[in-house]
Amino acid sequence: MLIDTSQQPRLVTILRQGRYLIASVHAALDDGQLTRFQHDLIEQIGRYRSNGVIIDLAAIDVLDVFATRTLQNLARMASLRGASTVIVGIHPDVAFATARLGTHPDIAPTALDMDDGMAILDELTV
Repeated sequence: MLIDTSQQPRLVTILRQGRYLIASVHAALDDGQLTRFQHDLIEQIGRYRSNGVIIDLAAIDVLDVFATRTLQNLARMASLRGASTVIVGIHPDVAFATARLGTHPDIAPTALDMDDGMAILDELTV
């Protein structure tokens, strides 16, 4: 039996907003999905010559060690491609747990919401 995957909701959406990319993560991603997301986002930075990336984690209620390291690596790779990264929308419980586990150091600048994230990118990419 064939499964129609076109009806399944997207786990990540990457949109272009001027010179920035906005990546919204809609659900928790497994390790393979995180790796694909990282690859796709870095590829799109080059394709669109983006100089800024916002990663929206508002829908995420858990951030494990692998996800945190993937975000750190993603921010470093984006920087090597000429793009600054800002992470927005981290829930208070996620921030608390991540800091308590000691897995949050210097992922990227963070902001409460998309507007604040855009403002930070505007300052970083002047």
